[in-house]
Amino acid sequence: MSPRSHLAQFIAHTSRKFLTTFTNGGSSLPGKLALTIDPNILEPLAADYDVIVVTGTNGKTLTTSLIVRALREKYDHVITNESGSNMKQGIVGTFLAAKKKANTRGIAVLEVDEGSLKRIIPELNPQTFVHTNIFADQLDRYGSTQNVYQLLADASISMPEATVISNGDIPVIRSIELPNRRIFFGFDAIEPYIHQTIPQTSEDIHCPNCQNLLEYEFITYANQGNYHCTHCGYHRPSLDAKVTQIHELKPDGTRFDIDGITFELPVAGHYNIYNALAAYTTAREYDVASEQIQAAFRQTERVFGRQELMTLEDKEIVFNLVKNTVGLNQVIKIVQLEDEPMSLAFILHNNDADGTEIDWIDDGDFEALKEQDIQQIYASGMEAEAIAKRLEEAKLIDTPVRRHPDIDALIEQLKQAPTQRIHVVANYTAMMEFRKAMQENGYL
Repeated sequence: MSPRSHLAQFIAHTSRKFLTTFTNGGSSLPGKLALTIDPNILEPLAADYDVIVVTGTNGKTLTTSLIVRALREKYDHVITNESGSNMKQGIVGTFLAAKKKANTRGIAVLEVDEGSLKRIIPELNPQTFVHTNIFADQLDRYGSTQNVYQLLADASISMPEATVISNGDIPVIRSIELPNRRIFFGFDAIEPYIHQTIPQTSEDIHCPNCQNLLEYEFITYANQGNYHCTHCGYHRPSLDAKVTQIHELKPDGTRFDIDGITFELPVAGHYNIYNALAAYTTAREYDVASEQIQAAFRQTERVFGRQELMTLEDKEIVFNLVKNTVGLNQVIKIVQLEDEPMSLAFILHNNDADGTEIDWIDDGDFEALKEQDIQQIYASGMEAEAIAKRLEEAKLIDTPVRRHPDIDALIEQLKQAPTQRIHVVANYTAMMEFRKAMQENGYL
């Protein structure tokens, strides 16, 4: 390590100690300082680790958390970038905060934003890529799902010795030839939880090879499933790991089989079964026994904005992050599992980090909630009026949606909600602002 790298580490460690002593910590400042002093510090920091990069549109944070828990059942030193700090300074901070014995190797499981891959992959030199999925997301930023997958493919191509673990149920995932060893996971479970309804997003159901419409044996959700093209023969790859049965879907958890082995997860939804499947496939690649993975999954905690439970005086809040139509509709399906009275709050911002276009809310299947016992609905955030109008179009309740653009004002209103249980749904910067307000008021 160069003298500049040593100086960068010293300054970063000093700033971390200061922040830990005098603040709540959690700042990205140590990583920023280190990169300012030595822009190339990431490479020597990562050199003593086998690096697993988790990327894709949705599910990165929970998939990363599940992989970490599973690997820690077998390995002593596994680090990760907590809370989805997936930009370069956050990843540098992760390595700086790690404590590892000299002359030993560790494993780093890192969530990486797809837009950051090309800037940091050469320095990380990963042994494994995990591709969760590819959905339409921030198309003002990326243009198309094919463009998003090109980012993932380019990173893999630049590291031909790395293994690529991919969601085989996504049609675009095999559209670019890679030099890497490939492992695919997906679903084989059919009834009663899997359907044959073709999604409405025409871009995602066209063959990435010849652009003709794909046909499906079954669809799990969005455009994921067992697909094939009758025109050119493009089809889902053979799966190396698969969900073979879904036993139970409840608001507080799921029970399902992977390769004939039963797993339990204390979070709900098909999309979280996919996250668990990605984690299982990765852990097995690192020789973690199925029994160890079962234990890790059972102990999983709900992570940062993913069915996160919060208490607001006498109210119980279930908090979910969404950022595109696919994720929104999956959260709606989770809300449908509720069998008790509830209130709903939707917080929508359109900052650059969220993607400035909010048209994706128009395709949200809010009407699916008409059978739920919803007693009050709230709208908040920079785009409170837009989300309120969409919710009123869905006609879920007879009274108007209550608009509270200011999040502090929303929290005060939620204290007066007519139900004990409240589902709060927000996109990224709205989630951060809501959690900060809850912390400042002593509720989190």
